Amino acid sequence: MLPLDDVTVVSLEQAVSAPFATRQLADLGARVIKVERPGDGDFARHYDETVNGMSSHFVWLNRSKKSLTLDIKHPLAGDVLHRLLTRADAYVQNLAPGAAARAGLNSADIAQRHPRLIQCNISGYGKGGPYEYKKAYDLLVQCETGVVSTTGTDADMAKVGVSIADIAAGMYAYSGILTALYQREKTGHGTVLDVSLFDALGEWMGYPAYYTAYGGTAPPRTGLSHATIAPYGPYPTGDRRLVMLGIQNEREWSVFCREVIGQPDLASDARFQGNSQRVANRDEMDRFIDAAFARLTANEVIERLDEAKIANAQINTMQEFWDHAQLQARDRWRTIGSPVGPLQALLPPVVMRGAEVRMDPVPAPGEHNHEILRDLGYRGEDIQRFEDQAVV
Repeated sequence: MLPLDDVTVVSLEQAVSAPFATRQLADLGARVIKVERPGDGDFARHYDETVNGMSSHFVWLNRSKKSLTLDIKHPLAGDVLHRLLTRADAYVQNLAPGAAARAGLNSADIAQRHPRLIQCNISGYGKGGPYEYKKAYDLLVQCETGVVSTTGTDADMAKVGVSIADIAAGMYAYSGILTALYQREKTGHGTVLDVSLFDALGEWMGYPAYYTAYGGTAPPRTGLSHATIAPYGPYPTGDRRLVMLGIQNEREWSVFCREVIGQPDLASDARFQGNSQRVANRDEMDRFIDAAFARLTANEVIERLDEAKIANAQINTMQEFWDHAQLQARDRWRTIGSPVGPLQALLPPVVMRGAEVRMDPVPAPGEHNHEILRDLGYRGEDIQRFEDQAVV
């Protein structure tokens, strides 16, 4: 038995943020009904065709869900939606601002009609304010929250290579829904949650925001190196590879100088005593480290760092991550079904002892139409009428 086996989630979802939130719920056993457009379904199904013809985003975000295609603008759709919500514990939507309300899904009306329901609205910039109706995509929110201004090199800004605004919002929606389910156990009442990509990623920008507001200058863009901790970043080795390492305190700095680069006197050098001094004199410090590493291979450097218990990493390609020994050794891969056949999928990050999370197939658009509509009490002739009138 999984923790959310008795929970039903209805989600009018698309793209990344809401599907990411609801997949976490499905992993824990929730019955997630994904409401999609008739025909092609969620447009994220067609971002690319790299996973045997399916979108890499969609495969990642949508396993273990039931797919119901429904034209929410059709006059007959309202009854279907409210029958769904009558049986649901949570309702999630990340449609364009105002779209859910135009379809008759106003939060206040839903709360009055379904008082135990937990509603979660995911938007770009939140309710109110001049940006409420502004379109919000991940890269754009990275720009508005200042992420792009802190990422990259001194010469060039860069975005983060994954959809962190969507992922952040999805994780806050997920944790918010879990919190609301717990609250409902005590109060018997549902609630309305509002999560925005802007607020979620803004929370993640706390350190550079405080650094700038109270320090007077923004953290510099330093590429792979840390802007305010040193040494923390990439260092070349004698075999022309890069090793990442990070020093967190003075004890580690002393051990690093003595046992890794063989220069114990550097630990007491005034230029490098304390993190702030090492950051201020980063170029001079790096010359000592580069000279020591130039005499060693990457494997030799990593061996010394591991023996000294200094944090380090190799810069892997995505294929090297896919084949990572740590994933293999810990049996982190599972095979799931999909419309294009068996696919590999990583287990969720939280390991719950005594429970194996759900890893069910990725659905085809509308794959569960008949099953869901019959569960809602519709008869065969009703379903046929919906299909004839392109409701589903």
